[in-house]
Amino acid sequence: MQLYSFFNSSTAYRVRIALALKGLEPTYLPVDIRKYEHRAADYLTRNPGGGVPTLVDGDMSLGQSLAIIDYLDSVHPEPRLIPLDAVPRARVLELSNVIACDMHPVNNLRVLRYLQKVLQVTPEQKDAWYKHWIAEGLTAVEHLLAQHGHGPYCFGDAPTLADCCLVPQVGNALRMDCDVSAYARTMAVYAHCAAQPAFQRARPSEQPDCVK
Repeated sequence: MQLYSFFNSSTAYRVRIALALKGLEPTYLPVDIRKYEHRAADYLTRNPGGGVPTLVDGDMSLGQSLAIIDYLDSVHPEPRLIPLDAVPRARVLELSNVIACDMHPVNNLRVLRYLQKVLQVTPEQKDAWYKHWIAEGLTAVEHLLAQHGHGPYCFGDAPTLADCCLVPQVGNALRMDCDVSAYARTMAVYAHCAAQPAFQRARPSEQPDCVK
């Protein structure tokens, strides 16, 4: 098994958390998206979307973090990250998709580059854009956790896909100096996860391509 990853990619971070929770250690293959290595022709044959991460398992090459984690749950089901029962599964997917579909896409590197290089927004406008979408998304996450969350993780005493998504997104918010003071439940989950060995192994700072 091989993982094409960039240390500071939140989508790759999600997958690294899932792999660590399952005790899997694929070969780590860095892809520097700052240098557009994800747009190289040979990489695009593996991941036509031109993003990270990409997981290669035997003859199969798979992009998209949520699809990868779902695949890992199927072939390495312990510990399960996406519940089988209908209601818990729906709750985990609901929160995960707030992050993966509503928050992350509008703030990822290619969007921020487009804002700066094509639309020529100012650095202040770019920062305001970023912080606006963080606030929108974390407000929704906080409400979902207040209504349906329980235990030290998002949904109970064991991590799920929701935690795999939440931790990188909060990490990005902190890195970008966003105000997270209004999200007490979200930050409690983040702090609990950050103290766990699997989450620590997946951190950007622990990856071989991390720029210290």
